[in-house]
Amino acid sequence: MAITDLIPWGRDNRSVPGHFGEETDPFFTLSRNMNQVLDEFTRTRGTSVPGPLGRAGTWPHVDVSETENEMKVVAELPGMDEKDVDLTMEDGVLTIKGEKKSETSGTHYSERWHGRFQRSLRLGPDVDPEKVSASFKNGELTVLVAKRPEAQRQVKRIPIAA
Repeated sequence: MAITDLIPWGRDNRSVPGHFGEETDPFFTLSRNMNQVLDEFTRTRGTSVPGPLGRAGTWPHVDVSETENEMKVVAELPGMDEKDVDLTMEDGVLTIKGEKKSETSGTHYSERWHGRFQRSLRLGPDVDPEKVSASFKNGELTVLVAKRPEAQRQVKRIPIAA
């Protein structure tokens, strides 16, 4: 017996997993349904479980960048409007809350996510809660938070002795 005889796909014109025909595979269907149950469980508990390719199951996905004068947070919120999002800042923590409403009804199967969400990001004590601006365009929320002037002066270079 050749080692290739042990491969369960691709030898007799059956489809390779991940291609057309996978919806009839009961193990694929079970795996997909279990992933959906776990995703829903972690979303409602506010926890994060590593997902495919090691990505965490947190939503929305964000980019945080920093310059000398401000911090910038960009969050992806596809299919949402600014009226669906609530933004707050307290003690250096930026909180993005909202609800993505379902646009379909009567579907038998859907991989599109909908429901309430909340994501909090600790920006630190150096940000000025009085100087915050936000904009929303094409499903992308951009928040700019200025740093306090005294925080900008607190940075000090420390020489390293050899």
